[in-house]
Amino acid sequence: PGPCLPCGGGGEEAVPFILQLAFKPWGPPSGLQTFPSQTENPMQPAGYTSFWNDCISPGLRGGILIELALRGRIQLEPLTARKKRLLDRKVHLKSDAPTGDILLDETLRHIKATEPAETVQTWIELLTGETWNPFKLQYQLRNVRERIAKSLVEKGILTTEKQNFLLFDMTTHPVSNAAEKQRLLKRLQEGVLERWAGDPHRMERRTLALLVLAHSSDVLENAFSSLTDDRYEAAMNRTKEVLDADPEVEAAKSRGTEMIWAILAAFNKA
Repeated sequence: PGPCLPCGGGGEEAVPFILQLAFKPWGPPSGLQTFPSQTENPMQPAGYTSFWNDCISPGLRGGILIELALRGRIQLEPLTARKKRLLDRKVHLKSDAPTGDILLDETLRHIKATEPAETVQTWIELLTGETWNPFKLQYQLRNVRERIAKSLVEKGILTTEKQNFLLFDMTTHPVSNAAEKQRLLKRLQEGVLERWAGDPHRMERRTLALLVLAHSSDVLENAFSSLTDDRYEAAMNRTKEVLDADPEVEAAKSRGTEMIWAILAAFNKA
C-alpha cells in the first residue's frame, strides 16, 4: 500500500476523494477553479484548496474516523440505557492491526493510547488541533492535506506545480488524470439517482460516507455541478433527504453505519 491514504482498491476511500473535490481537479489544470458556494476569487491559483473553506480540515478528520470504522479498527461503545445518543458514546478500539496507511495508523495509535476514551466530536477536535487542553495537542494530525495530496501525486491523479500568488510561490496540485475522479463522481451521483433505493438506510455504506463527508466538508455542490438541471434537482432533493434524516434512527436501522451517522450528527451540532 501507498505511504498515505491511497485511492487504491478501486479508489473507494472517502478521505482522498474529499480532497480531490476540494482541489476540483476535473477542470483544466491551468485554469482557475473556485467553489460555486463560495466567494469567487480571480487571484486564487488552480490546484489549491479554497482559502475560505474552513470545513475541509475537520471533514478530512471525520473521514479518517469513518475509514477506520469501515476497516474494522474502531467502533462506538455499545448502546446502553445511559448512553443512547451517538454523540455520547465513546470511540473504542476494535483492532490495532496496522492498515498500511500512515494517517490511519497514526490516528489508530492515538485512539489506542487515550484513556479514558473520547467521543466522536472530541476526536474531530483533537485531530484538527482545536482543543483548549494543551496536554492533548499531541493528538493533532499535521499537514493532512499535503500528505494526502502527495499520495495522489504518487498515484498519478494529481501533479505538482509551483504557481505565483501575489508575492509568493505556492505549491499547487492540478489534475493530471481525471479518469479516477470521474469514476468516483459517477458513483456518488448514481447513488442518489439511478441506484437510489428510496431510503437512506438502504444506501451502500461507502456511498453514504462519501455523501456525508462531501456535505461536511462543504464541497457537495462540486460533486453534482456537471449534472443537467433536472438531474441536479433530483440529486439535491435526495441528498437533502439523507442529510435531514435523524442520525439516531438511521444508525439503528443499518449495521456498520453508526460511525457515519455519528460524524453527520457531530457536524450538524457544530
